[in-house]
Amino acid sequence: MIIPTLNEEDNLGATLQSCLTDNPHEVIVVDGGSQDRTRDIARGFPISLYESSPGRARQMNAGAAAARGTHLLFLHADTLLPAAWENEIRRVLEIPGTVAGAFRLQINGDRRALRLVESIANLRSSLLGLPYGDQGLFLTQDLFMDLGGFPDLPIMEDLELVRQLSKRGSIRLSSSSIVTSGRRWQRLGVFKTTLINQLLIWAYLVGISPTRLAAIYRKNRAA
Repeated sequence: MIIPTLNEEDNLGATLQSCLTDNPHEVIVVDGGSQDRTRDIARGFPISLYESSPGRARQMNAGAAAARGTHLLFLHADTLLPAAWENEIRRVLEIPGTVAGAFRLQINGDRRALRLVESIANLRSSLLGLPYGDQGLFLTQDLFMDLGGFPDLPIMEDLELVRQLSKRGSIRLSSSSIVTSGRRWQRLGVFKTTLINQLLIWAYLVGISPTRLAAIYRKNRAA
């Protein structure tokens, strides 16, 4: 399991606890230069901690290069895994024709609009085979390396990897749910956050520079 971090002191502890409730396995945290207590928190758990230059794609690729297992799970630092997640990953990847998988999305928060966001994300993932990184992408180490890892993009690295994976076979949605923080939707509001995300994806697909899109994303996140 590979978790990229950057100033995640408020979330990382709970995430690591959810990772370590299953059978013994490898957990790798790759920090991109946190200025808070993120690294100190990581050192309090039986995990491997690495550092790299910032950039989620760069950090996840560094973690994958250090991983020794046959399967990889890429997890955001503000996301909690379901019970028996390791067995679920094996079950999904053993389905014939499956090259990768992801968990169903559940957002932490009680707003009704969040339930709609979850439903749309899970429907998209199930019907189109297009999960995003906040759903916990998993696949074999061999396939990940064969694809060359995540493209070194400042944004949309998860979407681009999924697009490449879809050329190799099916990307299946688990029946188990992952619980991700609702902080993005709380900061800007559910409608605005969803609209920005979809516009950025559309802009990327029509060829607008990822560097430009990343600048737009950072500007809205800081607003």
